[in-house]
Amino acid sequence: MSLNKGRILIADDEMVNIKVLVATLSDYETVIAKTGEHAVIKAQASQPPDLILLDINMPGMDGYEVCRILKNNPASCSIPIIFITVQASVEDETKGLEMGAVDYISKPFSPGIVRARVANHIELKQQRDLLEKLNVTDPLTKIANRRRMDDYLMTSFAQAKRSKSDMSLLMVDIDNFKPLNDLAGHGYGDECLYQVAQAIEQSLSRPNDLAARFGGEEFCVILPATELKCAREIAEEVRKNIESLQLHHPDENIERVTVSIGCSAIDDSMSEAIALFKQADEKLYEAKEIGRNCVV
Repeated sequence: MSLNKGRILIADDEMVNIKVLVATLSDYETVIAKTGEHAVIKAQASQPPDLILLDINMPGMDGYEVCRILKNNPASCSIPIIFITVQASVEDETKGLEMGAVDYISKPFSPGIVRARVANHIELKQQRDLLEKLNVTDPLTKIANRRRMDDYLMTSFAQAKRSKSDMSLLMVDIDNFKPLNDLAGHGYGDECLYQVAQAIEQSLSRPNDLAARFGGEEFCVILPATELKCAREIAEEVRKNIESLQLHHPDENIERVTVSIGCSAIDDSMSEAIALFKQADEKLYEAKEIGRNCVV
């Protein structure tokens, strides 16, 4: 397993320490923060580090406070933190570990020890990330699974209600999927599910949009901060992209594999996320009733 692509945040106010650590960890991508405040910002950026080397004694916000803030935020709580400091008493080390740090290195430090401990903790982090990804990924289609969909739907709905912002949901269903499976076999059916899922995901351009497999031949697309008009435009893009795959349908009366899509948007009458889901499901039923391969 190559660790060359690991990303490490070094938070220290002493430039000499930063230079030594950067040279010691030259196999990794390193990011620098010279204050606790900057460390918090960079740890919670869109591309977070895989590991943080954190000095305790920094001006303003010290390392303990940085650790506390990061561990209390879901966006950064899983990033392993190694304290590197001159404070080497048992009490100091115990305090750091109790706050959630994974290791403690005393100054002056040995470059070999730093490299070894960093390598161990990054490998553990990568393994945890892989397990977490597998836990929320549908094994057949390689997009988010039902568990991930349910969690993200609840979280996004609650956030939209709190901030009084827009949110939309798409329910996508492959048309005439049962005869496809019956006539061509489950192997071809599985390939169609994969191709359709990938086309749905590739139709989304924003990082907060989520495509997930709901179950069987049904998919769900969660669109935070999206009004209904925009959601319908995205749905039409999804429909066209799937139709353009030109996936063969084994029934001679059906030209190609298509999808029907139902769209819904949050409104003041909705108190729970299930209402948004039910509305999209009803719209999907309407799309099926009026002839399939359309958006309602």
